[in-house]
Amino acid sequence: MILPHGTRMLEAHGTRILLTTHPILRHTKMLVTLKEALEDARSRHYAVPAFNVTEDVMARTVMETAEAKRAPVILSCLGAHLAGNGWTYLAGLIKMAAGIHDVPIVLHLDHATDPKLIGEAVDNGFTGVMIDGSSLPFEENAAATKAVVDIAGPKGVSVEAELGHVGGMDLQDAECAENVLTEPDEVARFVDRTGIDALAVSIGTAHGMYRAEPTLNIDRLVELDAASRVPLVLHGGSGTPDEMIREAVRHGICKMNIYTDERVAMNRGVDQFCKSNQRIDPLPEDLFGSIKKELSALVAEKIELLLADGKA
Repeated sequence: MILPHGTRMLEAHGTRILLTTHPILRHTKMLVTLKEALEDARSRHYAVPAFNVTEDVMARTVMETAEAKRAPVILSCLGAHLAGNGWTYLAGLIKMAAGIHDVPIVLHLDHATDPKLIGEAVDNGFTGVMIDGSSLPFEENAAATKAVVDIAGPKGVSVEAELGHVGGMDLQDAECAENVLTEPDEVARFVDRTGIDALAVSIGTAHGMYRAEPTLNIDRLVELDAASRVPLVLHGGSGTPDEMIREAVRHGICKMNIYTDERVAMNRGVDQFCKSNQRIDPLPEDLFGSIKKELSALVAEKIELLLADGKA
């Protein structure tokens, strides 16, 4: 098979994915790497939204809305949602469906701590992986991250890491971790030691629902951006005031993770369906339609907030 200049074929478990670094071909119907997506965002001063998806309804809604907004988008998966058949039903669906959308789509593994899980993602055609060693001391974090880069890099898979620690509630809303702000004087050393493609930093956001309105440390972000030769990532973006998000994008954030806001929007769709539905045998398209409507509105809102609309 003859491939266009600047492209290569990634094959895993019988699935072929076309990857490209070609500046003209990169916005065609194919997956792109996290590095490609974020380098474009950094050069054009916007941020790519990263939506966590757990089911096909979420994946379809995010991709179709991103295409309607002409925006690049990252679909992130957590290890808990890939267990068992998730590699096929979720990741497999995204890989296949990306081929019918003419906007850049990244398939990304989010917040992984297990090298085995990261290896599975690389083998299953993910175009970005995140190794989260943020709870480790600097040296251990750097060593664990470098080991992942050595696995993923040769196969063309981008690697995101975290320095400092974004705290907040876990997925079960049972435990709360404290924030540890990223130190600017550690950034360049960490990037050089590891060879990562993107760096998640801690500047005041938190995972989960906020108990009080956060305050982002934009002065710290300016220092971090100046010290980093790779694009910066903001985790815990849900619930952060819009003006703070815009300020963060203006000062170097190139990717923002979103999950809690998605769940809130989907639950709002369920509530609206229950209040308006009068049938004892409601049609599935009506139930899912309400959920998709609210989720799509949220996705479009975040795309515009991050200045990503029209960037594809």
